[in-house]
Amino acid sequence: MSDAIADAKRALRAELRERRNLLSEAALDTAGSGVREQLDALVEQLDVRSMSCYLSIQTEPDTREFVVEAVRRGIRVLLPVTRADGLLDWAVATDEGEVAEGLFGLSEPTGELLGPIAVNDVDLLVIPAAAVDTSGMRLGWGRGYFDKTLGSMEGCPPVYAVVFDTEVLDEVPQDLHDQPVTGVVTPTRTLTLAPTAR
Repeated sequence: MSDAIADAKRALRAELRERRNLLSEAALDTAGSGVREQLDALVEQLDVRSMSCYLSIQTEPDTREFVVEAVRRGIRVLLPVTRADGLLDWAVATDEGEVAEGLFGLSEPTGELLGPIAVNDVDLLVIPAAAVDTSGMRLGWGRGYFDKTLGSMEGCPPVYAVVFDTEVLDEVPQDLHDQPVTGVVTPTRTLTLAPTAR
């Protein structure tokens, strides 16, 4: 990655992180409710039986209630578990939602670990992002876990990143290893941005 691209990514991430840290609890609650409604509609539209999602942190639009409700509705939800080698293991979400602190201090499921290829069987991937541009390029938080996962999948299903409305940008800095997403889910809308097939 060139220094210019790395610097641009770092600067944009810092700006987005600061904006998220300024959001009020009420704004976060509203965003979480909106994202839950949008994800419910997306899952129904795509007739999803099995999917991956993630457990949001405090400054992200909430995905946790969606995960619990999806499990209760009979959807098999895989949650990521970070590994030191830069890959993701997966665990099946339960409606009890038992979690522990993972590698980077993130909440991760405590169930039986499935290997990285477990995600190859899902109908939909829902992943975190710092921002997404209108061509479908995603800016992650810099560790590369989801880019590696998406780049290694054959016949990748639809991939939707979850961001706040203000984080759908005209353009994000990108490098060769960065993977596009099919679309984006915000608290107010779901946009399909790029073709599903990779």
